[in-house]
This record gives sequence, C-alpha cells and structure tokens, in this order.
Amino acid sequence: MSFFAELKRRNVFRVGIAYAVATWVLLQVMDIITPILDLPEWAPKLIFVLLAVGLVPALILAWAFELTPEGLKKEKDVDRSASITNVTGRKLDYAIIAALLVAVGMLVADRYAVDPEPAVAASVTKSIAVLPFVNMSSDPEQEFFSDGITEEILNALASVKELKVAGRTSSFAFKGRNEDLRKIGAMLGVEHILEGSVRKVGTTVRITAQLIQVADGFHMWSATYERELTDIFAIQDEIATEILKQLKAQLLDEVIEDLTSQRTDPEVYELYLLAKQRLYNRTRATIESAVTLLDKAIEKDSNYAPAYAQRAIATMLLSDQSYGTIPNLEAAAQAKLFIDRALELDPQLAEGWASLGLYHNHRATEHEQAIDALSKALSINPNLIDASNWLQIALGGSGDPLAAMHILEGMAQKDPLYRPTFGNSVTTFNLFGREDQARALIARFREYEPDNPQVLRAEAVTDYFSGNAAAGLRLATRAYELAPTDATMHFNFSLGLALTHQPERIVAEGDEFFRVDALDILGRRDEAFELAYRLAGDGIVGNLFTLLNRADRSQELVDYLEERWTGLDAFATAHPHDDFGYGVMMDIAFAYSRTGNAERFEDALLLVENAMSTLASQGVDNMVNMSQNATYLALAGREEEAITQMEEAVERGLLGNPALDWTQPIFASMADNPRFIALRTLIADKVNEQREILGLDPIDRMAAL
Repeated sequence: MSFFAELKRRNVFRVGIAYAVATWVLLQVMDIITPILDLPEWAPKLIFVLLAVGLVPALILAWAFELTPEGLKKEKDVDRSASITNVTGRKLDYAIIAALLVAVGMLVADRYAVDPEPAVAASVTKSIAVLPFVNMSSDPEQEFFSDGITEEILNALASVKELKVAGRTSSFAFKGRNEDLRKIGAMLGVEHILEGSVRKVGTTVRITAQLIQVADGFHMWSATYERELTDIFAIQDEIATEILKQLKAQLLDEVIEDLTSQRTDPEVYELYLLAKQRLYNRTRATIESAVTLLDKAIEKDSNYAPAYAQRAIATMLLSDQSYGTIPNLEAAAQAKLFIDRALELDPQLAEGWASLGLYHNHRATEHEQAIDALSKALSINPNLIDASNWLQIALGGSGDPLAAMHILEGMAQKDPLYRPTFGNSVTTFNLFGREDQARALIARFREYEPDNPQVLRAEAVTDYFSGNAAAGLRLATRAYELAPTDATMHFNFSLGLALTHQPERIVAEGDEFFRVDALDILGRRDEAFELAYRLAGDGIVGNLFTLLNRADRSQELVDYLEERWTGLDAFATAHPHDDFGYGVMMDIAFAYSRTGNAERFEDALLLVENAMSTLASQGVDNMVNMSQNATYLALAGREEEAITQMEEAVERGLLGNPALDWTQPIFASMADNPRFIALRTLIADKVNEQREILGLDPIDRMAAL
C-alpha cells in the first residue's frame, strides 16, 4: 500500500481538515467575544499561534494512534481485520460537515446581516457647523461676499485637528432655509452651530457672529465687528481667531494662535470669492464665468496664489471629460501652468496641491502621483472636500476600491450632503454588492433633493447593477436631459443604450467610450479603429486592444504595446486593474497567446490572476466582476468554470451582447459548446425583456450584433 493510501486509511487527511475548519470557527468566535469580554488585542493572535502549533501533534497522533471500542490504542497494536478506521472516518466526515455548516452559517450571517440604520451623521462632542452668514446688504449681488466670509471662517476652523467641522456643501445646503437648529445639528452630526450676518454699506462692513449649542439653543458667545473694507482680511482673521478661542475655552485642550490670511487687494479678493462661488455650481456656464473672474483677479494681482490654483481647477473642470469641451489632455496641460505658478508662490497652499492631484487624475494613469498630491492637500486643509473626492477616485483607479470606500465613508460623515460623495458612495456600494445600502442612501438623499439629476443617475446605476436596464436607462435619460453638459450623466446614459443594444443611438448620441463598439457592431470598423486609436492617444487603450484582437490583428496589439512600454510591469504601473477586473491585461495575454509567445502569455496571465485575487480579497462582489472572472477562467483554459461563472453573472443581472465569442474572442473556442450556446440564448432573452419594456424590437438571439 502506498504512503498516500496509508495516510488516507488512517484518517490523517480527515483529521487535518477537521482541525483546520474547527480552528477557523474558533477564531471567528474569538473575534466576536474579544470586544465583548474586553480581552487584549493580542488574545486572538495567541490563540491562532497555539492552534497552528497544535496541528502537527494532531496529525502525528492521527498517524500513530487509532480510536477503538476499547479506547485509544497505538496503530501498530491494532489488528487490521478489527480496525474501525472506516467507521471513525465517517464520524470525522460528519464532524467536518457540521463544522462547515457552522462556518457557512457564520459567513452568510456576516454577508447578509443588516447593520442598524445609522444616523445621518454620527454626533461627536467637539464639532461645529458654520452656516452661511446672511447677506444683509441691500445689493443681492453681494451674496458671494457673505458666502466667502463664511467659507474662510469654516476653513480656519477646519485647521484644528481636534475639531470636527461639517463640510461646506452640507452647511450651505441650509442656506435660506429656516430650519430648526436641532434638526440641522442632527443632520450634520454636530453639537454646535456658528451663524451670523454680513452687512456691507459703502466701504464699511459689519459682521455679527454667534455660537449656539444645538441641544438647548443656548448662545455660548456672540460678537459684532465693524471695520473698513480695506482691512477685510484682518476682520476675517479676528473673527475666526476669536471663535477658535471661544471653542478652546469650551471644548479644546490646545492653544490657538492668531490666524493670518493671505493678503491681496480687496477687489482681487472679491473676484476670487465670486469665482469660487460659481465653481461650486458645477455647470459649464458658471465655470466659464469663473474663468473670466479669475483671469481678472490674476491680472490685478499676479502674486495671488489661490487665484492661480482655482484657475487650474476651473480649466480641468472644462475638459471634455467633465463639464466642458476642451480635450482632456489639453485641459490638463493648460492647467499645469497655473498649478506650477500657484505652488511657486505658496508651496503650502492646499488648493494648489489639490489642483495638482486633479491634474494627475486627468492624466488617467498617474494614480500614485495624484494620491501623494491630494494627501498633501488634505494634510494642510482637511476641509477640502473636493480633494477628498479626487483622492478616492485616485485610489479606485490605482486598484484599491476598498480604500476608496473608506474615504467615501469619512466624507459622508463630514459632509453628508456633498453630491459627489452621494453618487460615488452609491456606485461603490453596488461595486461591493450592497444594493440595499445603495437604495437606502438614494431614498434619504431623494427626500432632501428629489429632482437632483445626481439622484436619478445614482438610481439608474443601481438599476443597471441589478439587471433592470430599461428602468435605469429611463432614469439616466432624465438625468442627462437635466444636466446635458455633465460627462458623468452622458456616460451613464450611453451605458444604458449599450446594455439595451442600441448601437445606432450610441453612434449618434453616445459617449466616445461606447461608440467604438457601436461602430464595429454596425460594420463601420475603419471608423471604430480611427476613434480607438484617438482614445488610446489620450491614455484609454482598452477599446483599441479589444478591437485589435477582435479583428484578428493581435500582432499589432503586441507591437503597439512593446513600442511604448518597456515591459508588462511598466504597462501595469501605467494601467493598473480597475474596480471590476483587468480586462486590458486579459486582451494582452490573449494577444501573446495568439502570437505564440508563451512566456509573455504566462506573465500577463499572472498579473490578471493577482488582480482578480486582490479584488476578491477586498470583497468586490458584483456581476461585472463575475463576468471579468469568467473571462479570466476562459483565458486560463478552464472553459466549463468560465461558463458557470458567466451563468451566475447573468443570474445576478448581467446584460451584454449575446455574441460573446464575437465581442470577446477569448470565448471563441467555446462557440460550439452546448452550454455556451444556451448561455448566449439566456443573455439575449434577458436583453429582449428589457427592450420590450422600452418598446423596442427583439434582437436576434445568435446574431453577432
């Protein structure tokens, strides 16, 4: 009898499996009871070490001893004819099954447990919201001035690390609304509110401020300042410093130094404030207006660094991937000149570092540089909510969606009504398979702003993730109609057209990213290649690589890759995997397979495998990721597993072109597989269900669309 067979007969393998499963269950129990019993953090680690050490003796005992009706005996003393190892083995099987059921139950409980509905924002003691100071001037055009004063005070407060300051967007959401302060405090999760007013008459300004305790409405402090406008910065600093000192007396344990704002001519400062106010509106018209104002400010004071930083941000917001029409890389190049000047004038300007981070984000592949710049900005001014948003985008782009989600959770606590936090949080919840949380967040935000296109877009995304493409497209269409210059709205509208197979409309109305496939579907391959090469020039190479493989021009893909990158690692640094998988690297691996380079194929496949493992370990769980995993399995030659994974993705809501073997040649070898044919039929049927809802004719089940 072989050694392997003897190990099996003596139940060594079963003992090892039972030991491992029992160890896992015990560690999960320890994880639960450690905080309950207030055990030290090292207690679970000690238990793990002891159990790991105990595995070897357990296996030795299983080899050397046998459990008999008379008790435990040495194996050599047991007559083989009287051995009951088979009976013991069955008992061990039952024990393993029981332990596995416990393990599965714990996993399911953890996966589907519904967290108690959190408050809109957790309340903390050392916290404050700065409500927009009321413009008491006779000129409504001075509204921006009072808003600017509010914002500067808010930023000054945010520099105190021990103080939680509600973000600008959430505080300004209550502008002009006569809400009860207790309701505002509950919504924003703060215990104190600063409110006030600004009255500007001629060259004189009077500013009043009062600090209120939310719980009982008690006025903890109030003051009035009247100054000549020539010294507006001194007024601003005096108010902010006084508020900080008052807060120190009530809440903080640190000494507050007097604040000093960056000085400029009052007229320049007014232009700057008005420009920032218009940038917050995030429409093409208001951003273009802000550009004009910032240019005037720079013309009047060529050494005012904040104006350069905001000018850079405005330029990038006017790119064709945001709210304007300037080609993306051209917008980034223009903005870089303003960024360099801002940081040259003030190396510690938070707005300057934030604009640098946005610049790297716009260059598509410079995720690490973006992360460094945005982290620097937030270390200087933690209240820059835009910088936090751009940081989570960079983290997601670098292949770390879990870190991005943590940033979003923090943003939601600090600035719960900031619109990008809302939209990105909904997308991230869906990425991790948390549809219920996504819909709960949508319902909460809809109650506050029911007609907001961001709410419609977020609900459309959630419908797409759940397979309800028709409902999603209707919502995305309404959102796009409300915000036709918003690139995100355009992208999601185009996605709905792709999911419901409307290539003609995509070519006529859709985003360029989707237009490559649509042109190819319609038999206009030359135009598809022309657009794909142009997008590749902007750093978006995925469309081109897929198209080259589809056209049986994989050698061109290899040549394009090797002419521009020194190797796969260099390419992977520039183009890491995204939140769903690593489609572009799978196209590269397939091209190397086709062109006979087995070594490079294996290297690329390993990069794909590592990416998919990373996403799985982070908890990414959605049908798009499942379809990416199916593509990886097909590429690795595990065709039946690939079909199974794709079937599960379709059941989870995946919609797409049923001609999988045409759109993605990695599946071509499965074309005659009966299960694959049935899969194509299933996808077509589900797509047709959605098309019927939209009043569209059905597509041919087996046609290469």
